[in-house]
Amino acid sequence: MLLAQSSWGAIQKPTNEVLRIGITQEFENLNPVLMQMMATTIIYKMVNRNLMTMDATPKWIPQLVKSIPSLANKGARIYTENGVKKISANWEILPNAVWGDGTPITGYDVKFAWTVARTPTVSVGEREQYDQIEDIKVDEKNPKKFTFIYKQAKWDFARLGTFYVLPKHLEEEIFNKYSKENEGYAKNSQYTRNPTNPGLYNGPYRVEEIKLGSHLSLIPNEKFYGKKPNIKKIILKLIPNTGTLEANMLSGTIDMVSELGFTFDQALAFDKKIKAEHLPFKINFKEGLTYEHIDLNQENPILKDVRVRKALVYAINRDNLVKALFEGKQKKALHMISPMDPWYTDDPKKITLYPTDKAKAGQLLDEAGWKMGPDGIRVKDGQKLSLPFMTTAGNKTRELVQVYLQKEWKSVGIDIQIKNEPARVFFNETTKKGKYGGMAMYAWISSPENTPRAQLHTANIPNAANGWSGQNYPRWTNPEVDKIIEEIDVTFDPKKRKNLVAKVLKAYTDEVPVIPLYYRAEVSATPVNQSGYQLTGHQFSSSNTIENWNLQ
Repeated sequence: MLLAQSSWGAIQKPTNEVLRIGITQEFENLNPVLMQMMATTIIYKMVNRNLMTMDATPKWIPQLVKSIPSLANKGARIYTENGVKKISANWEILPNAVWGDGTPITGYDVKFAWTVARTPTVSVGEREQYDQIEDIKVDEKNPKKFTFIYKQAKWDFARLGTFYVLPKHLEEEIFNKYSKENEGYAKNSQYTRNPTNPGLYNGPYRVEEIKLGSHLSLIPNEKFYGKKPNIKKIILKLIPNTGTLEANMLSGTIDMVSELGFTFDQALAFDKKIKAEHLPFKINFKEGLTYEHIDLNQENPILKDVRVRKALVYAINRDNLVKALFEGKQKKALHMISPMDPWYTDDPKKITLYPTDKAKAGQLLDEAGWKMGPDGIRVKDGQKLSLPFMTTAGNKTRELVQVYLQKEWKSVGIDIQIKNEPARVFFNETTKKGKYGGMAMYAWISSPENTPRAQLHTANIPNAANGWSGQNYPRWTNPEVDKIIEEIDVTFDPKKRKNLVAKVLKAYTDEVPVIPLYYRAEVSATPVNQSGYQLTGHQFSSSNTIENWNLQ
């Protein structure tokens, strides 16, 4: 009992004066139209708001707008123009919604963001949210009101969770000056050059200070239209090595670890320590839609052969992997859609399964011309079967997974060269531009029933011509899948949509552009006295409701 009391006494519980949060990845750019990393999204939700979002239920709810238009509430309507079915939808920004410098948020800001995101020289992660809109008409008498004209009648037209708004009064002049240069706008945006400008933000907090490689501090946005936040200062501390997060909590350097922090195995171990030593923390767990996987670069001559890709999957024992690292509490992944999603299927009639079979892996490699060499590594035409394997440096679990897989693949004659990078470089440069060469391990997180256009459609292969936009990092091309994805978009019948998604999953598992590893649960660590906090399990992070956080 004395030891337990000593542990409580040594660690000071935080108050509403300041909350210090540990995060393992550094953001790449706070400009919402440009951001692609989860780290940036977590910060973005603290300082900005979307037209709409998804709560933890999960349910779509309005944020910057009064309501979400639908066919049922007559906020939207389907009509035909030149033989094409289209949708028009009416939106209205909240009357008291303003930027941090007091400038009202209007439909002109929405239209400006739409213009920026559709510019080929601007690198956008998911351009489809913007490209599906043909025009935006702002009401001149009341600029808070605006109408979206959609190119096609799509079933999810009003799910604009990744449609972001930009402050036209601050960014338009810069955009006009640099938009013709590749990545010119990104380099000169005020989010890059002057990120502490209050006018860039419309959420509960605004950026007070940024020290790259160290921390970012936030203070309440006095102009926020919603509930006044309880905590007077938020400091996000960059701690790239996941193994040191626990030590930072116990030393009082940080008070909390975000969902982009502890790996699952670390969270399990720390949870046991908290309970045994009566420490003033809580580990939060929630099953989610996060998909840990390995992209296989289709531009690598070795990986162009589907037999090699299939052999890579047959050669590994993913069941043992999840048992060893996660006590079986995270499930082996079969494809990109999580069991938490209504579109999930594990039906062997609809998808191709890959049980561990090293003999099958060896047979496929033999058929592909890769013969076992005297040193245990396969050779073809004098070239060794060797592949580079990259992930985010400092992530303890990913590094353990790499070593495990390296041994598995060596057992069938494949040489794996591990080379990792800081997350900021890995996501902002290497994966996007295909510089990882062979294999890249990381995670996708999505919302339920999210059409995988950004990750799978040929049009979303990033390249210089499209400003490195899109998230098809394996550079997979399948014309039939492209057609099915386009059909999913315009199919309003839920059952038919699910059947179409199954066809995509069949091609995805047949051709193996990606190796599925496991579906990742969300974990975080919070002070025992923190209330109003809730993990969501999807792409709209817990920080989306940061104004409700309280440290009593």
